[in-house]
Amino acid sequence: MMQTATYYQLPLATKQTVVSADATRTSVTQLLAGACATPCSTAAHTFVQTVPPLARFQLALEVLMPMLESRAELPQRILVSYILYSLYAPHPISLNPFRSVLHATYARERDVAVHVASGGGVGENEQLVWVLWKILKGDGSDIGPFSPNTLARSPLPPKLRPTNLSLDEESAAYLPADPVGSADAPTSPAVAADPESAAGPGRAKDASAFGERDREMEKLSHAMTLLLAARDRVLTISEQRLAAPPVVTSVDLPGIIAHNPSFAHTLVGALLAADSEQGPDTYLDVLKRLPPTLPSFDLMGRLLMDTTLVTDVITGGRTTIADLVRTEVLGWFIHECVSWLDRAEQDEREGNISDDRFAKGVQNLCRFFTALIKLGIVDPASDADSAEMAHFTLRNARFEEANALYRGLANGGGF
Repeated sequence: MMQTATYYQLPLATKQTVVSADATRTSVTQLLAGACATPCSTAAHTFVQTVPPLARFQLALEVLMPMLESRAELPQRILVSYILYSLYAPHPISLNPFRSVLHATYARERDVAVHVASGGGVGENEQLVWVLWKILKGDGSDIGPFSPNTLARSPLPPKLRPTNLSLDEESAAYLPADPVGSADAPTSPAVAADPESAAGPGRAKDASAFGERDREMEKLSHAMTLLLAARDRVLTISEQRLAAPPVVTSVDLPGIIAHNPSFAHTLVGALLAADSEQGPDTYLDVLKRLPPTLPSFDLMGRLLMDTTLVTDVITGGRTTIADLVRTEVLGWFIHECVSWLDRAEQDEREGNISDDRFAKGVQNLCRFFTALIKLGIVDPASDADSAEMAHFTLRNARFEEANALYRGLANGGGF
């Protein structure tokens, strides 16, 4: 009699474990692909909630590490770096089992970025190098509140570019070795008691220089962290003093203005007054496209009263910030506010939004323009200054502020 072969079937518990592991791996892959717009700390928390404790290390080895070392998108590699750090965040970075991988990636990516910088370029991986540098220095928690996308597209100030970043162990490697002494040479009690004297004045001087450089880099890094934080929350007065203007970029300004308008006035004033190679045009373009919100009007009002001297972008002579903003920004700003509100009204009609952003925006813009007329900054009798606002207020005359402004413009400025 011919016997049929019997096949071994996995126990039910084992089947469920395999299915569960596959589902977890799929969930983590989806997390890494879709969480780059959320704060790093939120994504790391989701990872911990998704992956069982006993499976985290193995999944990090099989999924996270290959992605860190691959040519994946920069925000994903930044997110993976933070998750690998956060898994053991309660402990010093020296105890993190993935520290060697993070350090090897940092060294490799830094060499690539330095090579690009030596040719006058900017490496696309510079932000990853900075994130790894922060993690390896033990400051990885500073990265948590920011999304990988924000970190990936934030230009680095010159002093925080990879050519200027180093870790403590790298600094120690540059110190000259003792050309005479050896491991077997006897050490005198005086030398044992004073290691700096044994190293010699040259070596002590080098160590001091590296220490000073580390302190400066730490200060700059902290300032950049605060500037990133200023995009999402109000800074305290002490934090505003530490967030130095030299490390602000045009990418930072919209968020800073939205949450810290008074602090933004100080920053924008310093940026416009600085004699930089790129000039003030980049920052003026940001001001032209601000939304019609109270922080935007607050900042514009402060700038239009600022008498600080700056370079005129047209003539090359000297002018004030108030004159520069009035001639180069104000008209564009009003036009962009009107366009923004027109889009908001359309979205409201189509049911895409349910808040009062349109009504509030109309009221605030009309109050702002009325204040400009009373201060003599715009001429209500000039079509160049007021024609667009006259049409806008007529279309929105159902609002009290728009109606009052339109009647004032129709009367040539009589309110």
